[in-house]
Amino acid sequence: MASRIRRINPDRLHPTPGYHHITVVESGRTAYLSGQCPLDVSGALVGEGDLDRQIDQVTANATAALAAVEAGPHHVVRSVVYVVSDEREVLAAAWHRFHTSALGPALSTASTLLGVTRLGFPGQLVELDLTAALPG
Repeated sequence: MASRIRRINPDRLHPTPGYHHITVVESGRTAYLSGQCPLDVSGALVGEGDLDRQIDQVTANATAALAAVEAGPHHVVRSVVYVVSDEREVLAAAWHRFHTSALGPALSTASTLLGVTRLGFPGQLVELDLTAALPG
């Protein structure tokens, strides 16, 4: 049975910059992706000190992980973006880069953007956590 995904922004909640307050999955299978990091296939950090390059690598890794379960960005029902910063401009820039990338539809669902002090790998500036409702 195919999943039916509904994304909702209730009238009584504030407008959003591109995400939905609620995502409902009526039925089907779900994939929980571990946090996607800016590491290349050998495990080396990509773009030390360069948030844009790291976001591009995370985007590529997340896209590959979704493809491995025959899903795409439009199957994502929840996303959490972690950025090493407490500056609103940096967080907004990270959000914008993800939102305008090939992975953009994944961030149009129920999403959270967090500024954090540290992530798991030295030099890592960003991580992306995704949940997807699998097709068919």
